[in-house]
Amino acid sequence: MTATPLGTPPKPAGPFSAWEIGLALRYLRAKRKEGGVATIAIISFVGIMLAVAVLISVMSIMAGFRNELLGRMLSFNGHMYVQGEVLNAADRDQVITRIANVPGVQSVSPLTENQALIRAAGQTTGAIVRGLRPQDLESMQYVASSLSERARVNFGLGAYGGDNVLIGQALADQLGLRVGDPIQIYSPTGADSAFGNLGGLEKTYVVGGTYSSGTADYDRAFIFMPLEQAQLFFGKEGLWDVIELKVDDPDRVQAYLEPVATAAGPGAFVQDWRDRLAAFWGALKVERVAMSIILGLVVAIAAMNIISGIVMLVKNKGRDIAILRTIGASPSSILRVFFMAGATIGVAGTLAGLILGLLFCLNIGPIQHFLEAITGVQLFNADVYMLDAIPAEVDPVDVFWVAVWSLVMSCVASLPPSWNASRIDPVEALRYE
Repeated sequence: MTATPLGTPPKPAGPFSAWEIGLALRYLRAKRKEGGVATIAIISFVGIMLAVAVLISVMSIMAGFRNELLGRMLSFNGHMYVQGEVLNAADRDQVITRIANVPGVQSVSPLTENQALIRAAGQTTGAIVRGLRPQDLESMQYVASSLSERARVNFGLGAYGGDNVLIGQALADQLGLRVGDPIQIYSPTGADSAFGNLGGLEKTYVVGGTYSSGTADYDRAFIFMPLEQAQLFFGKEGLWDVIELKVDDPDRVQAYLEPVATAAGPGAFVQDWRDRLAAFWGALKVERVAMSIILGLVVAIAAMNIISGIVMLVKNKGRDIAILRTIGASPSSILRVFFMAGATIGVAGTLAGLILGLLFCLNIGPIQHFLEAITGVQLFNADVYMLDAIPAEVDPVDVFWVAVWSLVMSCVASLPPSWNASRIDPVEALRYE
């Protein structure tokens, strides 16, 4: 071990050295009578922790609702649509086969959709009659799973698809219908015959089953009829209105547009669900951005509490600052000491908020049921939302940016009072001591 020659000045400690970190932590732990700001530091810590936890929880719940709602809507409506001349082409069955062979395509369903009036139990209302092949019911997850086995088996049986139709449970409740009851459907166009178009046509069908898609508006508006029967009843024999597709990842539907268009061939027009649900999709994005900004400002406001804590700390430690400066501490060292004191509050509050928010999101179901048992109030009606608990989906990207934002705002809040501390004149600080 080589000894330091006499008269050689010691090597100064570098930035963020052990003594600076130790002094910053000591100041935070000091009690008020010792010139510390432990109480203010705790308040700042709790404020940041709660703000971060709330931001993560709200964004996760919004993401859960978005994905759940979109999942149910897209399960009912489809992810992509093919229209154009291909619907009447002679090789349209081969087109369906080619589209079904595109990697990532789950199902391909030719459909017809027609406006109609329905009458039952002395009531009249409007509806959309969707004609589809019986085997395509399985592509609508929530509809198929809510139907009874008998309803699925009987759908499409009989001449031209039979007379059984499927109606939403909300519509059945509205009209007072049960399975097996008659329902009259009126077509404003009617079917074609040897004497021309028959004009308005009315026929009595049988309620073969009721479904619950999880979206009450769809359950009230749509009636499912076998494709062949719908073509005959609405004067569209042999015609399709659209080819509906389901894909593996609807969030990446843009990647499927070109392969599907190529498989469909010339004369095909391909759309995705973002075009059909443009207003809804835009509203979701605006809501997400707006809520992120508002709750981000809450985190920023909570971080501003650090300023008051460090200002009080600097005021109480004016004598210490003067002594440190007189024994050789540089202004930058003083700045780093108080900056680390403020940043430590922010880091601790952010980490605690992340843990609290994640625990809340991951256990939101048991928490909801516990509160319902304690208060006796149903916080989330499963009959209305078709869910047994509030959905929450934690996005790692959102968690990362929440943490970054909280840390940045904590550092920004710590900087001004720390800068003022580094500019204190030792002589002025000691004048009245």
